[in-house]
Amino acid sequence: MNKAFRHLEASSDFAELLDTTGYTPLPDDWLVGITDVVGSTSAIARGQFRDVNYTGASAIAALGNAFGNYDFPFVFRGDGAAFAFGPDAEEVATGVLRRVAGHARDHLQLKLRTGLVAVKDIRTAGSDVKVARYAASETATYAMFAGGGLNWADRQIKAGNYALSPCEEYAKPDLEGLTCEWAPIASRRGEILSLLVEPQDHMRPGPFTQLARRLLPVLGLEDGSSHPVPDDVLIANSVADYLGGKGWADVVLNSDYRRFDDVLRLTLDCTPEQIADAEALLTSAYYKGEVYFGMHRQSHALMTCLVPIGKRGSHLHFVDGMGGGYTASASLLEARRNAHKPR
Repeated sequence: MNKAFRHLEASSDFAELLDTTGYTPLPDDWLVGITDVVGSTSAIARGQFRDVNYTGASAIAALGNAFGNYDFPFVFRGDGAAFAFGPDAEEVATGVLRRVAGHARDHLQLKLRTGLVAVKDIRTAGSDVKVARYAASETATYAMFAGGGLNWADRQIKAGNYALSPCEEYAKPDLEGLTCEWAPIASRRGEILSLLVEPQDHMRPGPFTQLARRLLPVLGLEDGSSHPVPDDVLIANSVADYLGGKGWADVVLNSDYRRFDDVLRLTLDCTPEQIADAEALLTSAYYKGEVYFGMHRQSHALMTCLVPIGKRGSHLHFVDGMGGGYTASASLLEARRNAHKPR
């Protein structure tokens, strides 16, 4: 089903993957799925930040369990997810997504919007969906997306197109392996920064790559100093057994705190000086008409974990800010985008 993705060579160099010219286009007959929690900002304000992140990751877990593997491209986006799969999985995936939305509605009192868009439709509209694989460690591989197709699909689904309705009667999705039980992770260097950076429509890939690569050392990504997950946590033997015999060091390695999915998406532990320098760089780029961006500061990070059934050593850890970091950053980015629209 997912040979087009599984057979791609994975790169362990995140900066290398910021050059999207080498990404591989997905086949026309594949489908792109988008989920997001409607009203996530209000839910987070009510204290449901864990529920929002859990719901955001739920489609990934349920699809992987239904497919019997995680060999499909997906990305966690805080209050939702994006993913893609071949046409032979459409019927199974549609049922899974409807059940996931019903679970969010009936058990967490959250409205999860879901939708599926054909890659062919995205290309007809002038965007594309290209993928690459990032090897965070020997056992954890994450997808990167480029081409603008996820953003186009996201806007379409939010406008009511390509949407799927939740199941009317509750039918439990298989969410085994998905957990959000870790304690919030306090900043050790100043603040947990959630940052989204998106190229403006006319910006070519090359200049955006250069800008993004300038940003990495400013924020301490090159030397690893801004990793939001500390490396000195002790865990019980039972937890290590649950992770397939792996210890905390593997949790740190496998944490998904940096990604690219048409948007550079980062959760980092930064000093105030780093945040100020990054904001100055991005503000200048914004007024030059190069990027939109949104950043949000908070005291703690949250980690939502996916430990695949039968392959626990390949555990994945999705990181977001405890203050709804990606959701808040997305609102600020959207405000900057709307400020540039002709009146």
